[in-house]
Amino acid sequence: MFDNLSGKLENALHVLKGHGQITEVNVAETMKEVRRALLDADVSFKIAKDFTKTVKEKAIGQKVLTSLKPGQVLVKVMRDEMAELMGGEAEHIQLEGKPAVVLVAGLQGSGKTTFSSKLANFLQRKQSRKVLLVAGDVYRPAAIQQLKVLGEQIGVEVYADEDNKSPVDIAQKAIAHAKANGFNTVIVDTAGRTSVDKQMMEEIAAVHKAVKPSETLFVVDAMTGQDAVNTAKAFNDVLDYDGVVLTKLDGDTRGGAALTIKATVNKPIKFIGTGEKMDALDVFHPDRMADRILGMGDVVSLVERAQEQFDEKEARKISKKFATNTFDYEDFYQQIQQIKKMGNMKDLLGMMPGMGKMLKNVDIDDDAFKGVESIIQSMTPEERKNPKLMNGSRKLRIAKGCGRDVSEINKLVKQFEDMSKMMKKMQGGKMKQMAQMMGGGGGMPFGRP
Repeated sequence: MFDNLSGKLENALHVLKGHGQITEVNVAETMKEVRRALLDADVSFKIAKDFTKTVKEKAIGQKVLTSLKPGQVLVKVMRDEMAELMGGEAEHIQLEGKPAVVLVAGLQGSGKTTFSSKLANFLQRKQSRKVLLVAGDVYRPAAIQQLKVLGEQIGVEVYADEDNKSPVDIAQKAIAHAKANGFNTVIVDTAGRTSVDKQMMEEIAAVHKAVKPSETLFVVDAMTGQDAVNTAKAFNDVLDYDGVVLTKLDGDTRGGAALTIKATVNKPIKFIGTGEKMDALDVFHPDRMADRILGMGDVVSLVERAQEQFDEKEARKISKKFATNTFDYEDFYQQIQQIKKMGNMKDLLGMMPGMGKMLKNVDIDDDAFKGVESIIQSMTPEERKNPKLMNGSRKLRIAKGCGRDVSEINKLVKQFEDMSKMMKKMQGGKMKQMAQMMGGGGGMPFGRP
């Protein structure tokens, strides 16, 4: 995400990351380039101008010009100011009441129904909430069916009344149903509307007044840029919502909406959609997003995703297998499955510091492990359990079985052996040797053959 913006900011800051003389003049020149990059990212002129002015003043005030590493100091100032522009710190969803009611509003095609289902999945998995989804879109014929399909997919009940054309009545009956059946959370999906449609805006206001939600979220498509920001302002005048949800952020290379929506409507971004899968929903952390935009990665989010998939018992088991040199291809295969659950591969790699720029023009699809999986699946159970059995004739048979060249089998075997040796050294505390080994090349152990 934000590839274009990140690249242009990197270029703008490049001169100040070197060891040449840094002056107030070239800091000002750099800020002009930064402002140009923000404008290209669909940030409004006023916000771009105010942002760069503040960064320049703070940078000079913190004696950037006389520091040992002025470029790094300026980037730190810029990172902190960018995080502040996007809200400063994460703000979580408020779930008060019995049941807690969340009203989801937004434009047509912004992704409200998908987000409603993702939110239900999020609250169910991470907060153990018993969630009821409400099909409140009475205008789009496929909306109710879509919500039912998604609800079934994540194991959440959907309340729908297809003969009822009153969104207010449907929402009120759904809340009564929730109270009677032990649901502690109700998420009301509403019809898409535009701010210029007075009748539809009055209707969403009526639903809001009737259900008195503890949280009202406005969903916008991040890829619509400044248009999304303007729409958010118009809706806020009517609903006075609690937070914003940016969907399709994984496809947004500019970043204008994320950077300016908080400053424009003074409402926090609470969630971001980062893919099509039901678990592709993250709490929005302004500081982490600023890190990613400036090419610093997002290690904290990467670790959090890993912790969700890898439990302590499994980690101890794998650690022991590495220590005793009994880690096998079956274990390797299972680890791949866990990594795949963490999300889109390019997004995951982009969370590693410095990787964003390297991956700018690299296409990494969700089938990045397909080659490795097909090779392991073509092994016999004995071969998976005992890597030492791998010889020339077995490699030839495996290659024929998975439709790949023997050289690919050899590459996987070599990567597996290198990874096993590296992890064993780590278990023994030989960090220096491991670092030397990694520095000597050989690529990532999970590389595609």
